[in-house]
Amino acid sequence: MQAFVHGIVLAIGLILPLGVQNIFVFTQGVTQPTFLRALPVVVTAAMCDTILILLAVQGVSLFIASFAWVKVFFLGIGVIFLSYMGWLTWNNTLVNSCDKEEKIFTVKQQILFAVTVSLFNPHAVLDTIGVIGTSSINYSGNEKVLFTMACILISWCWFLLLAVLGWRVGRQNGFTQIFGVINKISAVFMWLSAIYMAYSSKLLV
Repeated sequence: MQAFVHGIVLAIGLILPLGVQNIFVFTQGVTQPTFLRALPVVVTAAMCDTILILLAVQGVSLFIASFAWVKVFFLGIGVIFLSYMGWLTWNNTLVNSCDKEEKIFTVKQQILFAVTVSLFNPHAVLDTIGVIGTSSINYSGNEKVLFTMACILISWCWFLLLAVLGWRVGRQNGFTQIFGVINKISAVFMWLSAIYMAYSSKLLV
């Protein structure tokens, strides 16, 4: 039980801070016409986190740490996708309800961008592999299983909660009038993340 509680507390601490992944899940809850239409981004983000957690617990972090070029390669791809996603988000402004259907992300776009901000986000990868992977070393057998399950459970619950909050906020009167501002702030956040990724991977001299 101690391992389970440790996993919950650790996962909450890592997933709560505002980041590109959280912003994207929230905004999809806002923009999608029904809550069910926002589920693809929830499932994709949670699945990506689940994969990262499982890989971290299995010790892949040691492999990545041994080969610097692997980290640089993934960060380079992340820079490209985050820059592109920032451009789409910047231009995804809901002027009125008439053009909402035209502006919302498709299921394919939701999945693609959710994968990008989850697997190519240096903070998410380093937090998951570095912190969770390292913490899991303290456990073995059933305790390691409980620790892993707790981290995964928090991830799924958190992204579902973000989408629900976004959907509820998006139904408020007058919200579409300020959505353009929120999108632009999100886009700037994504571009800054891309710049940071490029800097941290030595792509910027």
